Amino acid sequence: MQIILQTGAHSTEHERLLKCLLANREAFARQGIAVPGPGRYRPLLRQTLEAMDGAEPAADARAVLLDEILDDDSADRLLLLNTHFLGTQRDAIGLSGLYPQADRRIAQFRALFPTDRIEVFMAMRNPALFLPAVLSDASPMRVKALLSELDLMGLRWSDLFGRIREAAPDVALTVWCNEDAPMIWAQVIREMAGLGPGTKISGGFSLLSAIMTRDGMQRFRTYLHKNRDINEVQVRKVIAAFLEKFARDDQIEEELDLPGWTEALIEELTERYDEDMAAVRRIPGLQMIEP
Repeated sequence: MQIILQTGAHSTEHERLLKCLLANREAFARQGIAVPGPGRYRPLLRQTLEAMDGAEPAADARAVLLDEILDDDSADRLLLLNTHFLGTQRDAIGLSGLYPQADRRIAQFRALFPTDRIEVFMAMRNPALFLPAVLSDASPMRVKALLSELDLMGLRWSDLFGRIREAAPDVALTVWCNEDAPMIWAQVIREMAGLGPGTKISGGFSLLSAIMTRDGMQRFRTYLHKNRDINEVQVRKVIAAFLEKFARDDQIEEELDLPGWTEALIEELTERYDEDMAAVRRIPGLQMIEP
């Protein structure tokens, strides 16, 4: 079986992605693709992983888990989504970097499903935006303490994926930048489902419609209707052009409210993020979805 595990990251449209996949559940099921409701597996996986700390999984763990998750349904491809799988929002950032528990969690998951093909899907985000988002609910005392000790310029997604690759060398990785999500949203869904380019799905423009004005979205759909022969690369160029003209400022602008979060710091973190993407692309066994 192919098991797809989507692990966030936090504040990267994870819930919207889940809703899109659930909206396609019946159509996907006819093709052997299972999208179970998260209530069926999230608590179960959490309890199983907690029980595995310092111990190997039981011999029948895989069979028991799949029986509970699939509920007598059959599937060749299983889609599981949990933005907290690598750690809660509080645990998304530690002094050692992004998602300190990630390599251990993925290794445990691999041990649970030793005979299956596993692929981890994950969105990345500019640390200049990611930190304010994941620390939004933290106490001022914790924020101050963390920022005083954290090596901001050392926060690299490539380090995270390198640790995962070392812990589980045969687990495939598919990643993308959250900043690119409006242009690649449909491809992300198709890749998770294992579908070919151009396969019709529901919700392929759901993120775009959330950040574009109603008039802009109507014009965009009219344009696609009149130009049905354009390919996916051309569609992305059209999306970029429409966003430049019709994007909703209230949906794309964010307040970055962290102590010391200056324009200069944001620019430097953004430059480091761009450099880090080159390192991410070089990681063996990793696919990066880009516009």
